[in-house]
Amino acid sequence: MEFGVFAQLFVPQFERDQDPHAEHKRIFRNIEIAKAADRNAFKYVWCPQHHFLDEYSHMPGPEAFLGYCAGQTERVHLGSAIFNITPPVNKPQRIAENVALLDHLTNNRFEFGTGRGSSSTEVLGFDIPSVDVTKAMWRETIREIPKMWKDAPYSYDGEFFRMPERKVFPKPNGPLHPAMWVAGGSPGTFTEAGELGLGVFCFSIGRPTDMEPLLRAYKSAIVNATPVGDYVNDNIMGVTNMLCMEDRRKAFEVASNMGMNYYSTLAYHWLDNVPRPKHLPEWPEKIPEPTPDQVEQLSAEGYIAVGDPDDCARSVQRWVDLGFDQLTFSPTTNTLPTEVVIGSMELFGRDVIPQFDNDPEHSTTRYRREAAAELG
Repeated sequence: MEFGVFAQLFVPQFERDQDPHAEHKRIFRNIEIAKAADRNAFKYVWCPQHHFLDEYSHMPGPEAFLGYCAGQTERVHLGSAIFNITPPVNKPQRIAENVALLDHLTNNRFEFGTGRGSSSTEVLGFDIPSVDVTKAMWRETIREIPKMWKDAPYSYDGEFFRMPERKVFPKPNGPLHPAMWVAGGSPGTFTEAGELGLGVFCFSIGRPTDMEPLLRAYKSAIVNATPVGDYVNDNIMGVTNMLCMEDRRKAFEVASNMGMNYYSTLAYHWLDNVPRPKHLPEWPEKIPEPTPDQVEQLSAEGYIAVGDPDDCARSVQRWVDLGFDQLTFSPTTNTLPTEVVIGSMELFGRDVIPQFDNDPEHSTTRYRREAAAELG
């Protein structure tokens, strides 16, 4: 099991009401979290691409944020989760250029995560007629972008984009190209990701066991993958909340007051591709925050990793047992002070991560290196 953090750039309205510089401060708070990940045995920093989603995520440009992080870190891998590769949002040839440039600027630490937008608010904001068509857009572009990294001139005349014969520069730093990923949420998407040899992000909200059918679909399909890129990235990444403290009772109390359910409320409000359970209130009503006892129960069931290092390790083990390859935390989608978040990451990195990951090499680096050696 490898570990990462999400730089989601949550910017709550109540902070902006109190401080006109709140958005700016949140941006650089995420930078500090990325630097803390680099220092504390986390292997990945992921950055989404979102548009128009007030409070939920003010992060429109992974290439800008991760490019800045590249100069602030040394070891941690920096990934787009996601680059939206639908042509009306990002021209595929521009994505190919940026991915290759980031491969150089990060010294082979960039991870190429892809997707097609997370809501009708985003999709329709780019004059795409329907969310339904974005799947076909993604399928077309995911196969074409790796071809642009080859030495031969590239041209294409497809359904959603065209390009006259050109050479695309720069080429990836090599060997080969960065690991490729896709965001998924249904068994069909997980099966397709496996068939295409892509790593997959699992953003479902709930118990780890709720995602078991998705994992089975992926692991069954990837055995016989025909990769769209140069190699198979056999990787499933899950996302949850984490707060690790020496005093487990204090951790439960702090977590009950850090606003994690406010963020879940925003997710159900904006992400209309995520079914909202009928028992949860509709926006603008908010999901009530859990009590400390409820937090303890949520951690015991694996929903979240909260408590002392032993509590967190037991929660992580649930994800390991199901077959997840990476567990990523969202340490800034709450109201905790930066120093509390970094203290939690330091303790987790010291006492929990070594129980699950003692390999200095990233799995994606290994896949890339072994494929390059096999291809000569």
